[in-house]
Amino acid sequence: MAAQPQIVLGSRNRKKSEEIKDLLEPHGIDVVSIADVADIAEVVEDGTTFAENAAKKATEPALKLGRWVLAEDSGLMVDALDGRPGIYSARYSGENADDESNNDKLLDELSGVPAERRTAGYVCSVALADPEGVIRLTSEARCRGRITDERRGTNGFGYDPLFLIPEYHRTFGELSSAAKRQLSHRSRAFRQLTPQLVALLTGEFSA
Repeated sequence: MAAQPQIVLGSRNRKKSEEIKDLLEPHGIDVVSIADVADIAEVVEDGTTFAENAAKKATEPALKLGRWVLAEDSGLMVDALDGRPGIYSARYSGENADDESNNDKLLDELSGVPAERRTAGYVCSVALADPEGVIRLTSEARCRGRITDERRGTNGFGYDPLFLIPEYHRTFGELSSAAKRQLSHRSRAFRQLTPQLVALLTGEFSA
């Protein structure tokens, strides 16, 4: 009997890992976090784009582990801030940044900016590396919205309590996990990737 396809997620972010597991496990792909399989150094995210960072976070662990590694890099790009925080979204407020301090900084920087100019987009870039460290699949998707002037809702993570989906009049922090799975930048990127991912891994693991 063929083994079930298994991939390692190149992320130690528990909430992000759970979100990706929810997206892939219905397709028969076993997903494990890198935090649960190895104690290896964090990848230095020194790429200039989300795609470069995603590829690096997939390739380096794949080479060290000799396993399939899926990684993503995502962040928020605010139009009124010339695309910031961008690739620095996770560490926007400094070396010891967390969701709260990042949200505080974003609100501070947008203080006084009217609602119509608070447009923004979430971006997610995904890369899959094989056990030899070769990138086999990539995908990138976006989700447009607007930054509110205060936190709304407690669901999600990152900038979700500030990211309003205009059609729903709710932030990602207010929407259910099921709704976010349909709308988010991450779910859109994985919807593009999943058919190719399933076909590739099914072939590899049944060989």
